[in-house]
Amino acid sequence: MRIGIDASAMLVRSAGVKSYVWNWSRALSDAGVDVRLYPFLPPGLSLDHEHSPLSTPGTLLRLLAVRAGHASPAFVDWTTPACDVFHASNQMTHLPRRAKITATLHDFTCWRVPELHTEGNLTADRNYAQFVLRRADGLISVSESTRRDAIELLDLPPDRVTTIHSGVDDSFFDAAPLRRPKPYVLYLGTIEPRKNVETLLDAWNALRADLRDAFDLVIAGPMGWAPPKIQARVRAESNYLGYVKQAELPALTAGASLFVYPSLYEGFGFPVVQAMASSVPVITSNVSSLPEVTGDGGILIEPKSVSQLAAAMTSLLEDESKREQLGKRARQHADQFRWSRCAERSVAFFEKVI
Repeated sequence: MRIGIDASAMLVRSAGVKSYVWNWSRALSDAGVDVRLYPFLPPGLSLDHEHSPLSTPGTLLRLLAVRAGHASPAFVDWTTPACDVFHASNQMTHLPRRAKITATLHDFTCWRVPELHTEGNLTADRNYAQFVLRRADGLISVSESTRRDAIELLDLPPDRVTTIHSGVDDSFFDAAPLRRPKPYVLYLGTIEPRKNVETLLDAWNALRADLRDAFDLVIAGPMGWAPPKIQARVRAESNYLGYVKQAELPALTAGASLFVYPSLYEGFGFPVVQAMASSVPVITSNVSSLPEVTGDGGILIEPKSVSQLAAAMTSLLEDESKREQLGKRARQHADQFRWSRCAERSVAFFEKVI
């Protein structure tokens, strides 16, 4: 079986999608699939969310190829690797005509909460639905929540959408915890409106002073398109680390006493599952895919409720044994989210499409 995967996300700044493409393509290769990365990317690339793994000339050449493919179906046919199935992304408007077409549904946040996105994001997702999703022979949804959204919002035939949960890198299951001067509560993710960091800051400030003295609030992730006021608060009211390299994430996550993620919408929720894999207790939102992926490994709260979030943090920060018990359950639940399992189910999906 030969699978072509549009890996153009590897060339630009990206978080969740870039991690998905990188880990998923490696897991498929380990499962015996002949994987070819478009646009003519070499195997064995490193993962850097902020930068391309290629040289500047190599990156520009491939980005030009992607742009040329927007204008010419013939160019796409010429540059696409020979394959049984081509797995497209939202970077494509024309699709290769010599292979079955599949794609991954990551989330429908641009439909559910469009007010939290830039116009560029909205346009990209609308084009993805028009040019790729409605024409694909089969679609992978990263959660059952996202599958339901796809069927409802795009009126896609249910039998064309298969839920295959994403995975978590094995390094999160085995990481040695990072040691900092004080124990810490961790948030990890891009600072943008959908992540609801403002509520986290409000809840943190609502905690008793002795808890805030005993623990640090550590926020990690690139500064996205959050309003300037929120950016200023993050820098002033937390230990803000900015972007953290992929290799450093497992230790940072495993070292946390508590992981807090009050997102307003997630298609899957990589940071939550990474924390659970690291045996870290989780507090997250009771919306979208988050209850599905969290299971009994975390506490669910109404994401806009400062009082609920503050109460949940207080209950765990006051009780170390409760944190340990919840962390153990989280680790057990996260074991189902392995990239090897994702690859196994993906192979069966591709065989069915073929």
